[in-house]
Amino acid sequence: MKLLKNIAKVIGILLGTVVLAAVLLFGYLTIAEYRPDDTEDLAVETGNRAPAAVSVGDSLRIVSWNVGYGALGDNADFFMDGGSSVYTADEARIRQNLAGITAKLKDLAPQVIFLQETDVSSSRSRKINEKSYFADELSHASSAFAYNFKVKVVPYPVPPIGKVESGIMTLSDYGISSAERITLPCPFSWPVRTANLKRCLLISRVPLEGSDRELVLINLHLEAYDSGEGKIAQTRMLLDVLQAENRKGNYIIAGGDFNQTFSNVDLSAYPAQEGLWAPGIIDEADFAGSFGLYMDASHPSCRSLDRSYTGENKKNFQFYVIDGFIVSANVQVDRLENLDLEFACTDHNPVVLDLTLTE
Repeated sequence: MKLLKNIAKVIGILLGTVVLAAVLLFGYLTIAEYRPDDTEDLAVETGNRAPAAVSVGDSLRIVSWNVGYGALGDNADFFMDGGSSVYTADEARIRQNLAGITAKLKDLAPQVIFLQETDVSSSRSRKINEKSYFADELSHASSAFAYNFKVKVVPYPVPPIGKVESGIMTLSDYGISSAERITLPCPFSWPVRTANLKRCLLISRVPLEGSDRELVLINLHLEAYDSGEGKIAQTRMLLDVLQAENRKGNYIIAGGDFNQTFSNVDLSAYPAQEGLWAPGIIDEADFAGSFGLYMDASHPSCRSLDRSYTGENKKNFQFYVIDGFIVSANVQVDRLENLDLEFACTDHNPVVLDLTLTE
C-alpha cells in the first residue's frame, strides 16, 4: 500500500510539473504575443540603385515568389503537409537555395518583386537574415517589409519549430512613397493564436509621373492551415481594400500566395489526392467587372511537402496552382507564366506577370 501511495505521489508530482510548465509556457507566449495594429505605417528602405520613373502607358514586369524561408527545396518534406520533418535544411543548403532564388530573379530582371516567407531571425532557417540578404543581392530602388509571423518560440511538434520572425517583402525599381501593413482577420483563438501567423497585406504606393493616381502594389500570403473560414474572411477584406483603391482610380496589382485557386483556373491536370492539404477557391464572380484574376495552370505553382521531391515519380505527386495576381481593369496583362523550376530552391515556382498601365 505504501508503495502504491509513493507511486501515486510521483505521478502526481510529474503531472503537476507538466501542467505548471504548460501554464508558464502559454503565459509567456500570451505576454509576448505579437499584436500588430489594424493598420501600421512601415519604413521604406532605400535600395542600391536610383529610382526609375513610371508613367501611365508604361510596361513593367512583376515576379511573385514564395521563397519557403530558404529551407523548402526539392529535398524537403514538412510535418504540416503530412511529412515528418521540422527542420528541412542545414545552413549550407539554405544558402544554396537563397543563391538559386536570387540568381533567377536577376535573370528575370523584374521592376517589382513580391516575396513571401522571408525570414529575419528564425530557428527553421538557421537565423539567417533573409530580408537583408535579398536587399543586398537584388537591384532595387526601394523596399518594404511586413511581419506576418513573429513568435518567441513555436512549441510544437517534437523537436519544436522554435523562434520564428518572418514576413513578406516588396522590392521595387521605382520609388515607394509610402507603405503600410493591413492586418487580416485571424481565424485562430487563444492559445493557438499565440504561436501562429498574423496574416497581413503589404501595401506599397508608387507615384505615377504626370498623374495624381498611384500604382498600388499589394503583396500577400493568405491563410493556409485553417478550416476555411480564415481564407474566406481574409479574401473578403482583400476585396474591400481593392475596391477602395479602385474608387480612387489607382492602378492596382495584388499578388502572392493566395493558398487558394481562382475559380477560372482549370485544375484537371492536378487532381486532389485524398488525405493531403487542399486549397480553397476564390470565386471570380466576386471580383467581376472591376478586377481580373490571373493564375497560370500550364505548370504548378506549388507542390505538396508530404515527401521529398527529389527522385520521386512526378506523375503521382500532389501539385497546386495557388500563386497569382489580381489586377484592376486599367492594367493590361501581356503575359502570365508559372516558371517550371522543378521546385529546386523552394516548394513554389515563381510567377511572372508582364503588364501595361493603360490610359
